[in-house]
Amino acid sequence: MIVPFFKYQGTGNDFILIDNRSRAFSSLTTEQIKHLCDRRFGIGADGLMLLNEKEGFDFEMKYYNADGNEGTMCGNGGRCIVKFAYHLGIHRNQYRFIAVDGPHDAEIDFDGTVSLKMMDVDKVIKERGDFILNTGSPHYIRPAIDVMNLDVFEKGRSIRYSKDYEQEGINVNFVEQVGDSDIIVRTYERGVEDETYSCGTGVTAAALTHYHNESGYNDVMVKTLGGTLEVEFDRTEEGRFENIWLSGPAERVFEGVLKL
Repeated sequence: MIVPFFKYQGTGNDFILIDNRSRAFSSLTTEQIKHLCDRRFGIGADGLMLLNEKEGFDFEMKYYNADGNEGTMCGNGGRCIVKFAYHLGIHRNQYRFIAVDGPHDAEIDFDGTVSLKMMDVDKVIKERGDFILNTGSPHYIRPAIDVMNLDVFEKGRSIRYSKDYEQEGINVNFVEQVGDSDIIVRTYERGVEDETYSCGTGVTAAALTHYHNESGYNDVMVKTLGGTLEVEFDRTEEGRFENIWLSGPAERVFEGVLKL
């Protein structure tokens, strides 16, 4: 089977993208996807996505983790697949696509920045100073000091494989507040089982737990290893998070063809 592929990245979170509107590649196996994402023996990526046709939407996003298993929502992946759709000739003022966690809206600004509307968040669990919430994927948030010198792999892995999360897994984020509305985030991702340069749903979760207004509009700038993202949202008096937008760069790195 000959597979044309494209490589995209959003703040260093990189993905293999395949145009699957013909449904020719829906039979990719877990082992094939794992091989393609391997950084030594494959293309190398944090995940793989198929862009499928879907009635009532501009497209469907089908996401797989680097371990070959189908994943939950990926924020940076969602932004990259929107830019991929544009490069495929799907041009919209506002995109509407379907992912595993439901419908999403997205926009591409004049400078190429891609903004993605995330799912609303009703519930944030606070546990001994840490936070647990779902922004399309489950996230554990731990406030940190001097986060750039933290051993994210070891500390993140210890939480991800702890008794409560070993079976289902959870993404672990370490967050340092550096200003009234600025934070630094480093993330250990399940499915990749390592630190990634950036995680869109993790950045979103970190921003929601580090809001600066008790209610109303919030705008948080988030620095990751791979670059800066912006999260805007409304927080209600009841503590619900709505109108959440994740914004940042999404770029095509290269394209190629391989034989499976």
